[in-house]
Amino acid sequence: MSRVFAYARVSTVEQLTENQREQIAQAGYQIEERRYVEEKVSGSVPAHQRPGFARLLDRIEAGDTVVVTKLDRLGRDSIDVQQTVKLFQGRGVRLVVLQLGNLDLTSSAGELMVKMLAAVADFERDLIIERTQAGLARAKSEGKRLGRPTKTTEKERREITEALGKGATVSEVARTYGISRALVHNIRDAQL
Repeated sequence: MSRVFAYARVSTVEQLTENQREQIAQAGYQIEERRYVEEKVSGSVPAHQRPGFARLLDRIEAGDTVVVTKLDRLGRDSIDVQQTVKLFQGRGVRLVVLQLGNLDLTSSAGELMVKMLAAVADFERDLIIERTQAGLARAKSEGKRLGRPTKTTEKERREITEALGKGATVSEVARTYGISRALVHNIRDAQL
């Protein structure tokens, strides 16, 4: 007999899985409480490293169905989602995503959808990289300094170099200017 499980995940302790529970029930799935797996773990954690997801994997068998509300509940990125789908396919478990119209990702149509979504995600990532690089190039051309702001002014760096030249220790200078010894070394070395 085929069993139905639900997997719900939220990212923070303050969030609740109640909305996901409600959406699954509204979609017509009657899931026994003991087959409802929920956890609070960041989406940046790969699916196979999540304790609740690992418990789910231990319990499912061929012929079972796992229901999730959204694709992002399954993995941290398109590669993670694709690996999860392949894992379920290999075990003979259906994986249904409500957000995609109750689509079974382990079916041929579902597999195609995952590949298309992965391609779109890759395209979006490439666009973000292009926009970031264009923005950095524009900032550089406008003469803006990129990176972490300096902790010392040009005047302070000259004073530090002079103090070191007059015999002050690196520790003394670091305390005087409220900076790390490593930064004092970097300032000194830059003047050599």
